[in-house]
Amino acid sequence: MIKIGITGGIGSGKSVVAQLLSVHRIPVYIADDESKKLTNTSPVIRERLIHLFGPDIYTPEGLNKPALAKAIFGNKDLLLQVNQIIHPEVNKHFLTWSEHQQQHGCAIESAILFESGFNQIVDVSLMVYAPLEIRIQRALQRDHSTEEALRKRIESQVSDEDKKLWADYIITNDGKQPLLPQVEKFLSQIFDNIR
Repeated sequence: MIKIGITGGIGSGKSVVAQLLSVHRIPVYIADDESKKLTNTSPVIRERLIHLFGPDIYTPEGLNKPALAKAIFGNKDLLLQVNQIIHPEVNKHFLTWSEHQQQHGCAIESAILFESGFNQIVDVSLMVYAPLEIRIQRALQRDHSTEEALRKRIESQVSDEDKKLWADYIITNDGKQPLLPQVEKFLSQIFDNIR
């Protein structure tokens, strides 16, 4: 089975590309959603976060997100430690999930595919690229955030230019080039190569 890693910056359209892969019967694991679930269900994550932050990091309902956000805000060392707790568990969870898929391929969608090391567990990486101003406009419509806050979030992440260098394939989502033919070409390239 071929494992595909899908990545892209805020507002790039990686979720749309993931949906198009699903239409082509490629199951997609959404790392962000699954990591949120795992912070509440994984005993390993719970134990390590409690060890790092104390028992108040969890409430009876689950992870105390405001407390975690406050603790790691502006503290890159703590953020790195949290990521080193969560990412390996997401990694294992994805690999277990992928073993149960019946298709010829599956995918993981992650904004931080390279930063998290998820790229090391996939066979091919696919970056969804969109120009910065288009990304900001899309994210403003979707996230109800301010442009200043979005630009700060984007600046805090690895640049799209770097990700383009690291990715095996790039799909451009600029509103001019149709996505479906690009997705179909990508799929034919990776699956034709193994025949």
